[in-house]
Amino acid sequence: MNRSASGKVAIVGVGESEIGKVPGMTGLGLNAQAAKRALDDAGLKVSDIDGVLTAYSFTEPYFMLGSVLCEYLGLRPRYNASLIVGGGSPAIMLKHAMEAILAGSANTILVCAGENRATGQSRDSAVSALLAVGHPYFEQPYGGSIPGFYAMIAQRHMHVHGTTREQLAHIAVNTRRHALLHPNAHMKTAITLEDVLSAKPIADPLGMLDCCLISDAGGAFIVTTAERAKDLKSKPSYLLGIGEHHTHEHLMCAPSLTEFGAKQSGARAYEMAGLKPADIDVAQLYDCFTIVPLIELEELGFCQPGEGGAFFADGRASIGGELPVNTHGGMLSHAHAGAAGGLFGIVEGVRQLRGGLGPRQVKDAELALIHNEGGILSSHCTLILGNKPN
Repeated sequence: MNRSASGKVAIVGVGESEIGKVPGMTGLGLNAQAAKRALDDAGLKVSDIDGVLTAYSFTEPYFMLGSVLCEYLGLRPRYNASLIVGGGSPAIMLKHAMEAILAGSANTILVCAGENRATGQSRDSAVSALLAVGHPYFEQPYGGSIPGFYAMIAQRHMHVHGTTREQLAHIAVNTRRHALLHPNAHMKTAITLEDVLSAKPIADPLGMLDCCLISDAGGAFIVTTAERAKDLKSKPSYLLGIGEHHTHEHLMCAPSLTEFGAKQSGARAYEMAGLKPADIDVAQLYDCFTIVPLIELEELGFCQPGEGGAFFADGRASIGGELPVNTHGGMLSHAHAGAAGGLFGIVEGVRQLRGGLGPRQVKDAELALIHNEGGILSSHCTLILGNKPN
């Protein structure tokens, strides 16, 4: 992405729905609640929105989800689309929003994602969705699952780099500690290293507490031009850099089980922003399983390959540490509901840059990096937000 685009658009409103088990709300309802809160945060009305981007839903039966969401919200935008890039969708939707605004296709774009996965799906349907991700001919017949595929990646990282089971457990404990500081987090009980190590096994080496939540949750943010952002209610967060990279969909086609696309997407984001890893104050890294933020931390240049486990175990990723990671609790402890999981990382990045989060606040945070990934570490998008335009 050209450096000339850096700082030209900003996120001006963020919102999240009620989170956890919310039996009285549909997936669309959760999206609408988050959207309303984002509009209120920005000081905007529904009529101010002329673009909408949303992702996908396992719980809603709609083919054109973006258009249905517009119906639900009473919107008639001139720009509208639904993107399916797995968990990478929110960050990539932000990239599309930036491109649309710079091209003149829209001025103010609402980005939404979320579903009622905790109460809108049966246990059997949730498990079936986990099994359906593999290649229909070469993976599904052998009983592969999402946890199983990520467990393979974890095993390979442990074999090549010496990463330990205890180091992975530290990641779960760190994110839970952060989630306890967030008033809207799904998980509200502290956990210990022993709790993680002794939890129900899911796919060796991953146990229950190494796996992301299943939540009812929706999230939203609003993007507009940097010029307009100055006149709105809340402090804007400027998009300084963003990059994406895609290597595969099915794990059998991945070029490596230890090297993925975050390195390339991160390099593009750093280049666009004119920044380097040492400049970043806080990071929100996709964490569907404990192995994932460890790999992202390494690929994004915050430590060398093989050093991610020690980075977490030594407390360097804690609030007050060298690089606080997932200050809201991430998908392991804050919430995960389809594409909303990664979107909450963007919401938290914006809030950290605004300040005023009490014990959750990273001191003097001026630059936030957020990374989303979709599939089985297949599609990557890295973005850097700043509280000042370049």
